[in-house]
Amino acid sequence: MAAAVLFAAVMAGGCATPAQFPDTIKVQDVNDSEGITVTGKEEVKVVPDMTEIRYGVYSQAQTASQCQEDNAKQLDQTIETLKGLGVKETSIQTSAYGLSPIYDWNSGNRTITGYEMNTEITVSDIPIDQAGEILSQSVTAGVNQIESVTYFSSQYDESYQEALKGAVAMARSKAEAMAEASGKKLSSVVGIQEYGYNPQARYSSYNAPAAKMAVEETAAASDMAVMPGEVSVEAQVTVTYGLE
Repeated sequence: MAAAVLFAAVMAGGCATPAQFPDTIKVQDVNDSEGITVTGKEEVKVVPDMTEIRYGVYSQAQTASQCQEDNAKQLDQTIETLKGLGVKETSIQTSAYGLSPIYDWNSGNRTITGYEMNTEITVSDIPIDQAGEILSQSVTAGVNQIESVTYFSSQYDESYQEALKGAVAMARSKAEAMAEASGKKLSSVVGIQEYGYNPQARYSSYNAPAAKMAVEETAAASDMAVMPGEVSVEAQVTVTYGLE
């Protein structure tokens, strides 16, 4: 401000007609409006209705080619079983392969005694009420390792919107109490911001009771128990209200 006034004075001195300045310059603060900022958080519980299963087909053989052939046979049987149970091809993914030699470290030399291969299969978009049967039938077909069972809700987005509404309502309730305590009233919303949206939260945070557990064929005698529990859906907002 001082620099601007000095510059104007110099310019005025160099002109034939001196510039006319007001006796008082008033600077208005554009940020002097009153307001109150609060946060709101809401949690909604929803029961999962879908699941994703990740399991493996493990094979051993004397030669690499035989090991791969055996593994492919078990894998094909598993995929055909899944299709027969109504699982779409687009929901079946072979997510990892691994073929490696088996060494005999006790002979003093690194002697290869055979080969092992593991193929991981990820099966997604499975209704909860079909998960137990699919697990059991897959074991019969050739699956011998269960890596994980992850649950989620197809109604997550709707539940999140419900949680958002609850978070905003909580924020307003807090703001009204604070405004009343300060002798003010709330006016319109000046600003609102969402925090913490995490799409991965649509999945439950726990997997199979024993990750990567080995499975015996006798386990397929009856459908495996599937207990999805609940998925927690959380929303948090920050709201700024005007005051009057």
